[in-house]
Amino acid sequence: MRNLTGTELKRQHRDWRRRTEGRLALLLDGVQTPYNVGTILRTAAALRVDHLWLVPPTESPDHPKTAKTALGSQRYLTWTWADDVDQAADQVAAAGYALIGLELADEAQPLHELDLPPDVCLAVGHEDRGLSKAGLARCQAVGFVPQLGAIGSLNVGVAASIGLYEVRRRSWTG
Repeated sequence: MRNLTGTELKRQHRDWRRRTEGRLALLLDGVQTPYNVGTILRTAAALRVDHLWLVPPTESPDHPKTAKTALGSQRYLTWTWADDVDQAADQVAAAGYALIGLELADEAQPLHELDLPPDVCLAVGHEDRGLSKAGLARCQAVGFVPQLGAIGSLNVGVAASIGLYEVRRRSWTG
Protein backbone atom coordinates (compact mmCIF):
# COMPACT_ATOMS: atom_id res chain seq x y z
CA MET A 1 0.00 0.00 0.00
CA ARG A 2 1.17 3.54 -0.79
CA ASN A 3 -0.17 7.07 -0.65
CA LEU A 4 -1.95 8.34 -3.74
CA THR A 5 -0.21 10.77 -6.07
CA GLY A 6 -1.83 14.12 -6.80
CA THR A 7 -3.21 12.85 -10.10
CA GLU A 8 -4.55 9.67 -8.50
CA LEU A 9 -6.21 11.69 -5.75
CA LYS A 10 -7.92 13.97 -8.29
CA ARG A 11 -9.14 10.89 -10.18
CA GLN A 12 -10.50 9.36 -6.97
CA HIS A 13 -12.36 12.59 -6.09
CA ARG A 14 -13.81 12.79 -9.60
CA ASP A 15 -15.05 9.21 -9.36
CA TRP A 16 -16.78 9.91 -6.01
CA ARG A 17 -18.37 13.10 -7.38
CA ARG A 18 -19.96 11.03 -10.15
CA ARG A 19 -21.41 8.64 -7.55
CA THR A 20 -22.92 11.43 -5.46
CA GLU A 21 -26.53 12.49 -5.86
CA GLY A 22 -28.56 15.20 -4.19
CA ARG A 23 -27.64 18.66 -3.06
CA LEU A 24 -26.20 19.51 0.33
CA ALA A 25 -26.21 22.88 2.07
CA LEU A 26 -25.47 24.17 5.53
CA LEU A 27 -26.96 26.78 7.84
CA LEU A 28 -24.75 28.12 10.64
CA ASP A 29 -27.02 29.54 13.35
CA GLY A 30 -24.76 31.64 15.55
CA VAL A 31 -21.51 29.63 15.40
CA GLN A 32 -19.20 32.21 16.96
CA THR A 33 -15.80 30.60 17.38
CA PRO A 34 -13.62 31.24 14.32
CA TYR A 35 -11.83 27.89 14.64
CA ASN A 36 -15.16 26.03 14.61
CA VAL A 37 -16.32 27.98 11.56
CA GLY A 38 -13.01 27.21 9.84
CA THR A 39 -13.33 23.50 10.60
CA ILE A 40 -16.87 23.49 9.24
CA LEU A 41 -15.79 25.35 6.08
CA ARG A 42 -12.99 22.90 5.40
CA THR A 43 -15.31 19.91 5.77
CA ALA A 44 -17.98 21.67 3.68
CA ALA A 45 -15.50 22.16 0.85
CA ALA A 46 -14.29 18.55 1.11
CA LEU A 47 -17.84 17.19 0.90
CA ARG A 48 -18.98 19.66 -1.79
CA VAL A 49 -21.52 21.66 0.13
CA ASP A 50 -23.39 23.69 -2.47
CA HIS A 51 -24.21 26.73 -0.32
CA LEU A 52 -23.96 28.03 3.23
CA TRP A 53 -26.31 30.38 5.02
CA LEU A 54 -24.67 32.31 7.84
CA VAL A 55 -26.74 33.78 10.67
CA PRO A 56 -25.20 36.32 13.08
CA PRO A 57 -23.36 36.14 15.33
CA THR A 58 -21.65 33.47 13.19
CA GLU A 59 -18.03 34.42 12.65
CA SER A 60 -17.06 35.49 9.14
CA PRO A 61 -15.33 33.06 6.78
CA ASP A 62 -12.91 35.93 6.12
CA HIS A 63 -11.83 36.31 9.77
CA PRO A 64 -8.06 35.57 10.06
CA LYS A 65 -8.57 32.82 12.68
CA THR A 66 -11.32 31.22 10.57
CA ALA A 67 -9.08 31.34 7.50
CA LYS A 68 -6.21 29.76 9.45
CA THR A 69 -8.31 26.68 10.24
CA ALA A 70 -10.09 26.57 6.88
CA LEU A 71 -6.71 26.52 5.08
CA GLY A 72 -8.10 28.40 2.08
CA SER A 73 -11.06 26.06 1.58
CA GLN A 74 -13.47 28.99 1.84
CA ARG A 75 -12.54 29.98 -1.72
CA TYR A 76 -14.40 26.87 -2.93
CA LEU A 77 -17.62 27.77 -1.12
CA THR A 78 -20.47 30.18 -1.63
CA TRP A 79 -22.39 31.70 1.23
CA THR A 80 -25.11 34.16 2.02
CA TRP A 81 -25.43 36.28 5.14
CA ALA A 82 -28.95 36.37 6.54
CA ASP A 83 -30.25 38.96 9.00
CA ASP A 84 -31.73 36.24 11.19
CA VAL A 85 -32.53 32.54 11.17
CA ASP A 86 -36.05 33.07 9.80
CA GLN A 87 -34.68 34.86 6.75
CA ALA A 88 -32.09 32.10 6.26
CA ALA A 89 -34.73 29.37 6.61
CA ASP A 90 -36.95 31.12 4.07
CA GLN A 91 -34.03 31.25 1.62
CA VAL A 92 -33.20 27.60 2.29
CA ALA A 93 -36.80 26.61 1.50
CA ALA A 94 -36.91 28.84 -1.61
CA ALA A 95 -33.77 27.08 -2.85
CA GLY A 96 -35.55 23.71 -2.54
CA TYR A 97 -33.76 22.26 0.48
CA ALA A 98 -35.27 20.49 3.48
CA LEU A 99 -33.91 22.10 6.66
CA ILE A 100 -32.68 19.37 8.99
CA GLY A 101 -31.37 20.33 12.42
CA LEU A 102 -28.42 18.64 14.07
CA GLU A 103 -29.13 19.06 17.77
CA LEU A 104 -29.45 17.33 21.11
CA ALA A 105 -33.18 17.97 21.50
CA ASP A 106 -35.97 16.04 23.20
CA GLU A 107 -37.67 14.93 19.97
CA ALA A 108 -34.50 14.45 17.90
CA GLN A 109 -33.92 11.05 16.30
CA PRO A 110 -30.58 9.38 15.62
CA LEU A 111 -29.30 11.05 12.45
CA HIS A 112 -28.76 7.76 10.65
CA GLU A 113 -32.45 6.87 11.17
CA LEU A 114 -33.93 10.07 9.73
CA ASP A 115 -35.75 9.78 6.42
CA LEU A 116 -33.93 12.42 4.38
CA PRO A 117 -34.94 13.87 1.02
CA PRO A 118 -32.34 14.22 -1.77
CA ASP A 119 -31.68 17.93 -1.10
CA VAL A 120 -30.74 18.64 2.51
CA CYS A 121 -29.59 21.74 4.36
CA LEU A 122 -28.14 20.80 7.73
CA ALA A 123 -28.50 23.41 10.48
CA VAL A 124 -26.00 23.62 13.34
CA GLY A 125 -25.96 26.14 16.14
CA HIS A 126 -23.93 27.89 18.78
CA GLU A 127 -21.09 25.98 20.45
CA ASP A 128 -22.74 25.94 23.89
CA ARG A 129 -26.43 26.71 23.34
CA GLY A 130 -27.00 24.84 20.08
CA LEU A 131 -29.63 25.89 17.57
CA SER A 132 -31.61 28.96 18.49
CA LYS A 133 -35.25 28.45 19.49
CA ALA A 134 -36.31 30.04 16.19
CA GLY A 135 -33.87 27.86 14.24
CA LEU A 136 -35.06 24.68 15.91
CA ALA A 137 -38.68 25.63 15.17
CA ARG A 138 -37.92 26.02 11.45
CA CYS A 139 -36.38 22.55 11.04
CA GLN A 140 -38.46 19.90 9.26
CA ALA A 141 -36.69 17.20 11.28
CA VAL A 142 -33.96 17.09 13.91
CA GLY A 143 -31.28 14.45 14.27
CA PHE A 144 -28.51 13.80 16.73
CA VAL A 145 -25.23 11.91 16.62
CA PRO A 146 -25.44 8.96 19.05
CA GLN A 147 -22.61 8.97 21.58
CA LEU A 148 -21.43 6.23 23.91
CA GLY A 149 -18.90 7.82 26.24
CA ALA A 150 -19.02 9.99 29.32
CA ILE A 151 -18.95 13.23 27.32
CA GLY A 152 -22.47 14.43 26.54
CA SER A 153 -21.86 16.45 23.38
CA LEU A 154 -19.49 16.96 20.49
CA ASN A 155 -17.71 20.08 19.32
CA VAL A 156 -19.95 21.83 16.76
CA GLY A 157 -17.29 21.48 14.05
CA VAL A 158 -17.00 17.76 14.67
CA ALA A 159 -20.79 17.29 14.82
CA ALA A 160 -21.23 19.23 11.57
CA SER A 161 -18.55 17.10 9.90
CA ILE A 162 -20.23 13.88 10.99
CA GLY A 163 -23.63 15.17 9.86
CA LEU A 164 -22.38 16.27 6.45
CA TYR A 165 -20.63 12.95 5.94
CA GLU A 166 -23.76 10.99 6.93
CA VAL A 167 -25.87 12.85 4.37
CA ARG A 168 -23.30 12.22 1.62
CA ARG A 169 -22.79 8.56 2.67
CA ARG A 170 -26.46 7.88 2.10
CA SER A 171 -26.21 8.84 -1.56
CA TRP A 172 -23.33 6.39 -1.94
CA THR A 173 -25.08 3.45 -0.33
CA GLY A 174 -28.50 3.91 -1.88
